[in-house]
Order: sequence, then structure tokens, then C-alpha cells
Amino acid sequence: MRAKYIPADICIGVVGLGLMGSSIVVALLAAGHPVKAIAPLPAEEAEAPARILAQLQHCAAAGLLEAPIEDYQARLIISGDYHQLKDCRLVLECVIEKQDIKALVYRRITDVVSDDAVISSNTSAIPISVLQEQVLHPERFLGIHWAEPAYATRFLEITCGVQTAAKYADWVYELSRCWGKEATLLRKDIRGFITNRLMYAVYREALSLVADQRATLEDVDKSFRYDTGSWITLMGIFRRMDFNGISDYAAIFRTIFPTLSNSEEVPMLMQRMVDIHAKGIHNQKGLYEYTAAEAREWEAAFALFNRDICQLAALYPEEELHATESNGQSL
Repeated sequence: MRAKYIPADICIGVVGLGLMGSSIVVALLAAGHPVKAIAPLPAEEAEAPARILAQLQHCAAAGLLEAPIEDYQARLIISGDYHQLKDCRLVLECVIEKQDIKALVYRRITDVVSDDAVISSNTSAIPISVLQEQVLHPERFLGIHWAEPAYATRFLEITCGVQTAAKYADWVYELSRCWGKEATLLRKDIRGFITNRLMYAVYREALSLVADQRATLEDVDKSFRYDTGSWITLMGIFRRMDFNGISDYAAIFRTIFPTLSNSEEVPMLMQRMVDIHAKGIHNQKGLYEYTAAEAREWEAAFALFNRDICQLAALYPEEELHATESNGQSL
């Protein structure tokens, strides 16, 4: 469906310019929006220009930009001054997942934006209904949860809190078409939203298998890469059931469900990672071991993969797969 809005007419603010916030900035610039990017921390303001430029270069290499990089940079203002947000119709918060810090950020945003501005959070952990209590107009507050990198993925979760007015959620949903997203719109606020609830169920079971020495980290990763990874971009889990014929699933559920982990504790392996301050490739401490060179290779490979998977997904647009001719036959 063609987007009904002109991005150049809608200024969007982004508060928080870490890896995720910068990636969202680039996604919005690539879509054509003017962007006001606010860095709450001086270090973010210093580092953001180079990070955003590198991400724009990734976009260009992937064929996601229609104009020279300089044209996109010209629509961007990076600042530590919240007053830059005063003309933004939508502001996205991307700061650390601590409720008190987010509350402070919302107060600073609401002090300067107009009463008709929509404010959102990229949170994946804190209920939207809780966060919206911190703003002057909670009916205009919702969740917009992006995937990394925001500019090369089709994922987006839009989540309403209990006080969110449907018309603002609908507006963001329609606007997300300009961003090239296949968004989900959750009318009810559920902790973790869809993606985290699904993935953390997988993490729990995977870590349980490793802890019980029934599988290794490598076993689990290979299973995901070479089974799930071979089809999931095309069809998702429920269409996969349709594709496989459904008939055996009920019997398998009865057999498998009772054996799955239902632990409510943090797995020991993950607690150990926390205790040693592991950050994976970012400090070469993680579930796997890395040299600095290997960490850089993984970052480069991920950038190339995102280009390739974005282009692959574009070959199989969902609206064409779902389209039917006037006689009711599938195309």
C-alpha cells in the first residue's frame, strides 16, 4: 500500500544517540524526514556524527539511498539542546532502560514540544502503560520498538498503553509505511511485546539445554542458522505451520511441551556473563571468545548480511504474496 504522508513535511526528533538511536536517525533520514537528534550525554553528541555517517555509508552501499549522503546529512541537526524538538510532530526516546532516567527525559521533551506532538519510547522491557504516566498527554504516548539496524530491517512494533488514543497509534502505523516497515500494532500493552516474549522463550530453552549439557552453544546456533534461518524471513512461524500441513503439530505439542523449561530464574550462564561484565564482541568477553580482529570481522559481516537480507526480503513482498486476482485465485 502506498504511504499517504510526505516525510519531508514531518520533522521527527530522536533522543538518545547510542547505537540504536543513531540507527533510527539514519532510518528516518533515509525515509526523507528532517530529523532533530538530541544527545543527552556529551559523549553521545561527540560520537554521533561519525557513527551516523558510517551508518549512512552502509545504507548507500546497500542501495537504500536515492541521493548523495550529503543530502541526508543536510536534513539532520545533532544537539544537546532539547529546545530543538519544538517543531517535531513525533519524538522517539532511545535512552537507557531505566525508568527514572526515561521519566527525566520525558519531562524535558514535554517542556518544549507542542501539545499535539506524539511521544514514543523504543523500550522493549518497560510497559508503555507505566511510561505514559510520566507525560502531560498520555493519550499521545506509545511504544515504537525498532530492530537493529533500524535502517535495514522491516521490523517495527507499535504498542499502545492503556491511555493511548487509537488515532495516534493509527497515524504512526501509517507513517511507518514511509519507513519501509511491516509494522505490528498492539492495541493492548503486554510486557516484552511480541518479539521479546518469543525470543526470551527461546533463550530460556536454549540456555536450559546448554546448562543440562544436552547441547552446546554451537549446536543451538547451528540449529537456528540452518533450519529456522532458512525460511523465517519468508513465512514466519504460523505460515510455516500451514506450509508443513499442520496435522502433526498437536501430537508434537503434547509430547514436547511438558519437557520444556519453565524456570523463572536468571540462568547461571547469563549471571556469570553479567558478573564478568561481558559485552560480547564489544569488549571481546561473551558466550564465545573473540580477538579484537574477530570482533571487527563479525561487525563487518553483519553489515554485509543486513544488506543482503534486506535485498532478499524485497524480492518477496508480503502484500504480493497475499494478493489475489478478482476470481479469487492466488497469484
